[in-house]
Amino acid sequence: MKFSTDVSSSRRKARKAHFTAPSHIRQKIMSASLSKELREKHNVRAMPIRRDDEVTVVRGTYKGREGKVVQVYRKKYVIHIERITREKANGATVPIGVHPSNVVINKLKVDHSRQAVIDRKGKKEAMQQSLEQMQSEHAQHIV
Repeated sequence: MKFSTDVSSSRRKARKAHFTAPSHIRQKIMSASLSKELREKHNVRAMPIRRDDEVTVVRGTYKGREGKVVQVYRKKYVIHIERITREKANGATVPIGVHPSNVVINKLKVDHSRQAVIDRKGKKEAMQQSLEQMQSEHAQHIV
């Protein structure tokens, strides 16, 4: 069901928007969820992925493999992870692209701008949790 009149529910338009998205929007689309430990620590569920994050692949052929993100290839919507490569017929090794939704971030590379994002998102998540808790307590008092 469509809630916002500003956004089209047309599959055609959604696909066009996705595949012609500019780089700054692709960064946001290329987000990965955080591991349970990081989620507890930072109170954030997901973050846009970046170069020196350490990740674990949780879906697909390379499930269970861990490594550091070598490259975020926004044009192709994939990330390259160290040690996830294959040999070409001529002997050259090439990295294999993995979509960020198929990985979990185990270790974040944190600088001041990323810390600001964590703080901002963490406060928002904490506010939502406290609001839900207050609503559930209120519902119990009514019953």
